[in-house]
Amino acid sequence: MEIEIDHVAMPVGDIERTVEFYVRVLGAKPIDLEKWRAGKWPIVSISFGRQKFNLHPPDNTITLKAAAPHIGGGDYCFVWPGSAASAIEHLKRNNVAIVEGPVPRIGGRGRGTSVYFRDPDGNLLEFISYEPSAG
Repeated sequence: MEIEIDHVAMPVGDIERTVEFYVRVLGAKPIDLEKWRAGKWPIVSISFGRQKFNLHPPDNTITLKAAAPHIGGGDYCFVWPGSAASAIEHLKRNNVAIVEGPVPRIGGRGRGTSVYFRDPDGNLLEFISYEPSAG
């Protein structure tokens, strides 16, 4: 039996701003955005393939949540499907400042090369590339 991550709950300061950023920069797909906008759903989710982030707004009414949710306190790594150089080009095209990288790292799949940046709430994000030339 192998356990995988299904979803992550992420407190955010502004749902619209967060969705725009993750769709534009990470290619996420919004789930339930229109229901949330209409006041019919308490959260919005964004998906990355088979995984998703549930975005919890500051006025989150969900009772089952982390003991001390904190906006901007996350650190999330995403597998970039190309080279670290192409990740850097992508971030620059999207006017996203690079915090660090490229740097060698060991991720869930082994050795890779990572580039770090932040989302609008200050969460640390990482693109790791597992291309054969990486690390």
